[in-house]
Amino acid sequence: MRDLLRILVSPVVWLAAFSAVYGLHGILCEIDLGAAFAGASWRRLSLAIAFALAILVQVVLLMMLHSDRFGAAPGFSRVVSRASGWVGLVAVVWTLFPVLTTTTCG
Repeated sequence: MRDLLRILVSPVVWLAAFSAVYGLHGILCEIDLGAAFAGASWRRLSLAIAFALAILVQVVLLMMLHSDRFGAAPGFSRVVSRASGWVGLVAVVWTLFPVLTTTTCG
C-alpha cells in the first residue's frame, strides 16, 4: 500500500497544484488589485508565487522519493515511484508555465 502511495503522490500533487493555480487565475481575473511591485500586477505576482511553490513541493517530493528513508525498497516500485516523481515535476512546469506567461483577463 505504501508503494502505491509513493507512486501516486507526485501526480496527485500535480493535479492539486493544477487545479489551485487555474482556480486562482479565475479568481484573480475577477478582482482588480492594481499595481503591486516594480510595475508588476498582484495577479502576475500571485501566480508566480503559486507556480514557484508548486515546483518547490514537487522537488521536495522527488528528493524524498530518492532518499533511503522515504523511498521505496529497491526494485520495480522504486523505479516507478521515481519516474512518477519526475513526471510530476515536468507536468507542473509544462502545464503551469503558460498561465504565468500568457495570463489574459478579459
